Amino acid sequence: QVQLIESGGGLVQAGGSLRLSCVSSRATFSSHAMGWFRQAPGKEREFVAGIAGSGDSTTYEDFVKGRFTISRDNAKNTVYLQMNSLKPEDTAIYYCAASRYMWATMTSWDYDYWGQGTQVTVSL
Repeated sequence: QVQLIESGGGLVQAGGSLRLSCVSSRATFSSHAMGWFRQAPGKEREFVAGIAGSGDSTTYEDFVKGRFTISRDNAKNTVYLQMNSLKPEDTAIYYCAASRYMWATMTSWDYDYWGQGTQVTVSL
């Protein structure tokens, strides 16, 4: 069983920054893409960003392009989400997910392991 442990969430003012981290217990971490998803109250879970196992390819949902950056350190089995210029509409629980595949996709069905989530709250 693979465990994903997120950290780094919290309360921040609009325009501020947060950095989320997710540590994976998967032995073959570098062979699998990783993704970040989020779910706001009353809304469906949505894709935020993904990164290939090698780290040389990334993909973003349009609403975070230019503000969020996904990265990974395969030596530490860790994936990061740097969030800048945060907006109140970014408020959500953010989930780290591990893909079945090497290449990141935007479909939650392609991810077979999920973290417990970390709350991000952006105030005006």
